[in-house]
Amino acid sequence: MTDRGRNGLSYAEAGVDIDAGNALVERIKPAAAATARPGTMAGLGGFGALFDLKAAGYVDPVLVAATDGVGTKLRIAIDTGLVSTIGIDLVAMCVNDLVCQGAEPLFFLDYFATGKLDVGLAAAVIEGIAAACEEAGCALVGGETAEMPGMYHGQDFDLAGFAVGAMERGAMLPQGVAEGDILIGLGSNGVHSNGYSLVRRIVERTGLAWTDAAPFAADITLGEALLAPTRLYVRPVLDAARAGGLHAAAHITGGGITENLPRVLPEGLGAAIDLGAWTLPRVFRWLADEGGIAEAEMLKTFNCGVGMILAVAPDRAEALARQLAEAGERVLALGRVAEGQGVAYYGALA
Repeated sequence: MTDRGRNGLSYAEAGVDIDAGNALVERIKPAAAATARPGTMAGLGGFGALFDLKAAGYVDPVLVAATDGVGTKLRIAIDTGLVSTIGIDLVAMCVNDLVCQGAEPLFFLDYFATGKLDVGLAAAVIEGIAAACEEAGCALVGGETAEMPGMYHGQDFDLAGFAVGAMERGAMLPQGVAEGDILIGLGSNGVHSNGYSLVRRIVERTGLAWTDAAPFAADITLGEALLAPTRLYVRPVLDAARAGGLHAAAHITGGGITENLPRVLPEGLGAAIDLGAWTLPRVFRWLADEGGIAEAEMLKTFNCGVGMILAVAPDRAEALARQLAEAGERVLALGRVAEGQGVAYYGALA
């Protein structure tokens, strides 16, 4: 009951606009519906999302789950207003991890939190999420839009993503990695979504604005260049697994090649990587030069142009490399699995 002499308050006056949230749901329904796949059972709006594994074609499935965000790359998206691709990064960071376990991504949920909901901005972000889900073959089955005045200021917002995939029992990766396996790299699409605290520090040091021309790319601003979305490797990696000969896959995220590749190698085995096998993309050369970053630091901070590394059977390497190239991947012959521990580099980044 409202006290006499006091004006009654509403949730909207406290800063939360339920109507705006409903408008957002209606706005994004077509984008979410476009991601429907076998197994999807209901659209947006329920208290939970249902998914039918049998309808998706699984007989004896094992579920795999992953969650991630996009780090401080989000700060650049907010500051520039270029938010249409940051949702692609969110999906890629989750589903690229799932395929490293051998799992097919089935469905995705997002969490979008802000101080005051801007329906147009939020819709642009979520439509990017939906586009990435469609490309990865997983359904956008739901999410949460949290309007929290006092927690976020201005146009600030935060993102998190949650993906669930499945594999048939016995199909888990890594499996069968052996000394002599060939390491195939798949080219990245730039910095992807890791190392941006250092990136932003370097840009601050240069005095450049996000709207200035990118020193390492033609006809594009610095903000646009650094917001190039994380590459989705789902379909080519799953196709390689189905073709046979794929023993392991490592998503090169925070920690770079140095930290991520050993995660898929068994005890007693390491990797020998030829740094001369690829040319360091211009964005990384610029970061290294402007930041005075040593080669070893680059290799354990950034992907350095290699977004995914596959360990494959020697007798399948040529065929799989050809298949991946035909699928549109930039294929790099990086080296071999070798006796030892960790990653041993030889040569130098060009």
